[in-house]
Amino acid sequence: MPSITGPEIERLIQLLARLPGLGPRSARRAALHLIKKREQLLAPLADAIRVANEKVVVCSTCGNVDTSDPCVMCRDPRRDDKVLVVVEDVSDLWALERAQVSNGRYHVLGGTLSALDGVGPKDLNLDKLLARVTEGGVEEVILALNATVDGQTTAHYVTDMLSHTGVKVTRLAHGVPVGGELDYLDEGTLAAAFRQRTTL
Repeated sequence: MPSITGPEIERLIQLLARLPGLGPRSARRAALHLIKKREQLLAPLADAIRVANEKVVVCSTCGNVDTSDPCVMCRDPRRDDKVLVVVEDVSDLWALERAQVSNGRYHVLGGTLSALDGVGPKDLNLDKLLARVTEGGVEEVILALNATVDGQTTAHYVTDMLSHTGVKVTRLAHGVPVGGELDYLDEGTLAAAFRQRTTL
């Protein structure tokens, strides 16, 4: 089928389609919307992307993304140095910050161990984690990893790796979400909730 737009617009659509949650149809709608709102959206978005490309860096301390290294959270003196929350990715860090559940420091692993995908310990930010813990001051490491097979494997690996340091290692509870109805939950979630039941 012949193209109905020029190569520039097709390239915009193809690039948008690579974003998470956007398929070809959504990318076409987004591209068309950006083009229609060129002054209000397209030009400012292009400028914001250019600036982000030039200025965004990965924090050498925790692995967060920011425009400074160390990042804003690592420089914040109000954060609790005794608690280190370990996450798979920056998106998990941002989710926990939105929920305002911890005032501790963070450490981004950059993924999880996965034999199928060829991701081993050397591919993750584990050496830096061990260094941060052994430097002293950290009393608790909270493993805020996803409840997937790879997330659980990584949690066990990190627990073993830190076993000689003497720090307390905890992990997030898994189970019934707030507002969740038992009938709509999968068997794995129900089993985890049942195993991790608490005394009232």
